[in-house]
Amino acid sequence: MELINWLKRNFRKNIIKQPWLDYYDEKEQKIKFSDKTIYQYLEDTVKENQELIALNYFGHKISYQELFKEINKVSKSLHALGVRQKDVVTICLPNIPEAVICFYAINKIGAIADFIHPLAAPLEIKKYLNDSKSRILLTTDFNFKKIDSIIKDTHIYRTIMISVSNSMPLLTSIGYYLTKGIKIKQSYLWKNNYMSWIDFIYMGIDYNTSMTNTMKSKDTALILHSGGTTGTPKGILISNFSFNALAQQGALNVSKVEPRDKIMTILPIFHGFGAGVCLHCPLCLKVEVILMPEYNAKRFYHILKKEKPQIIAGVPTLWEKILSNKIFEKVDLASLKYVISGGDYLSLALEESMNTFLKNRNASISITKGYGMTESVAATSFTYKGTNEPGSIGIPMIGNKFCICKPGTIERLPFNKEGEICVTGPTLMQKYLNNKKETKNVLKKHLDGKTWLHTGDLGYIHSSGVIYFTQRLKRVIVSSGFNIYPAQIESVIRMHPKVENCCVIGIDHPYKIKVAKAYILLKNKEKITGVTKKEIKTLCEQNLAKYALPKEYTFVDELPTTIYGKVDYKKLEEENK
Repeated sequence: MELINWLKRNFRKNIIKQPWLDYYDEKEQKIKFSDKTIYQYLEDTVKENQELIALNYFGHKISYQELFKEINKVSKSLHALGVRQKDVVTICLPNIPEAVICFYAINKIGAIADFIHPLAAPLEIKKYLNDSKSRILLTTDFNFKKIDSIIKDTHIYRTIMISVSNSMPLLTSIGYYLTKGIKIKQSYLWKNNYMSWIDFIYMGIDYNTSMTNTMKSKDTALILHSGGTTGTPKGILISNFSFNALAQQGALNVSKVEPRDKIMTILPIFHGFGAGVCLHCPLCLKVEVILMPEYNAKRFYHILKKEKPQIIAGVPTLWEKILSNKIFEKVDLASLKYVISGGDYLSLALEESMNTFLKNRNASISITKGYGMTESVAATSFTYKGTNEPGSIGIPMIGNKFCICKPGTIERLPFNKEGEICVTGPTLMQKYLNNKKETKNVLKKHLDGKTWLHTGDLGYIHSSGVIYFTQRLKRVIVSSGFNIYPAQIESVIRMHPKVENCCVIGIDHPYKIKVAKAYILLKNKEKITGVTKKEIKTLCEQNLAKYALPKEYTFVDELPTTIYGKVDYKKLEEENK
């Protein structure tokens, strides 16, 4: 009897009060999430408006009708190469039309798209390919040397090489070739396991074998990559259902958006924020997606001036770059309906500066904010309908629930009490790839019977339902919107035979916000030499993405420790303030 009473008391404690639902009307609260695949959902939502523009790449505009034709071509070519349902195909590309086309084509035939950062280090790419057992790789020609150095040690049997200039208008393509393309070696053309994009497309033209796809909405559709709360690189399995649910949630939260509106997509689509918020959601809303493969201030300005987009989504680093560049002083932003910030915490000072910037350039809006993790596809909360309080991260997107737990436990804390932010809802990942232990660490079943994502971030929920992020519980450095995990860098540096220990922290940077700095302790108090330093830097370059490389390498005689004998990284952080 005592056990039953205890369970009743604790069950009541775990019933989540949801004051944020007051911000949603009755119709919004009854949202039904799609049971289609990603491709089917896109096709279904735009079928009556295929004449509209889907993609805009350096002024080359692709309608939905043309997009679906290209998707069909690529799906046939993939099938001709032997790709079948549940096979893994890796996309290692920047924001170019081919990356978008391949993503939907892979889904159309029931295969799984594995997204990899094109600037990832060779050994990092090898690990991702082997973890997923991917058989086909789609990447850029400028990546050839890097890919060729590791491809023989993977399961890949065919690599399709794509130039970022393929879909550019003719004059832009010529300009690219003369400035950058001419430097790219085409030696892959003479290797049997490589194929050009043109040859790949031709392969499917006369291919007429029927393609059977029985993929379900709850099946795995894509693999994204993150370090989670521990910093160890992991593949994150996302279902069709979760990815489509984010698009449906996002559509509700950007209610002012209309067909033919335009979004500037500079956030990389191999990132959850880029793929979900800046690609799939707007395409399903019949919004023209302006693809930018990299940030360039002049091009960014010219797009703002010529295209007059209604939506810009970015990370705090982007706002810093805009505010610090005089080219944007006279730009007119009256067309904007939403400026969405995510990927990292937006400081109060930067939020205020951006709002002043927008107001002074005829925009009638304030910057809106979202919060999420790759493990939940991307955004899980949004500053919706009057919840855009300074410093807040909004309210849960419809269908989601938030709670605050005592760190390291599933014990719920009351409103206005700081603890670990936990999320449940339709967009949660399925699991980490080949990593049951880490999956169990972040996906935990609470007393309400639901599975909750423990984010490793601290915050609190106001009694109004508005959520506030306060600090990170996990060790992570966010640089230009990318997560850098100190533990990953430290494990690489420790691979050097002369290194006894090391500690990596984040230090301030003028426009990247934070970058990594490595403190290194050598064995037997050896003296640092130019050769040793170069070897350590080379080791990092081989194993880490460019954005994760330490900006500074400092060699020390000792590392500070806590009373428990662990390296005191917080003390090093204090010394760098």
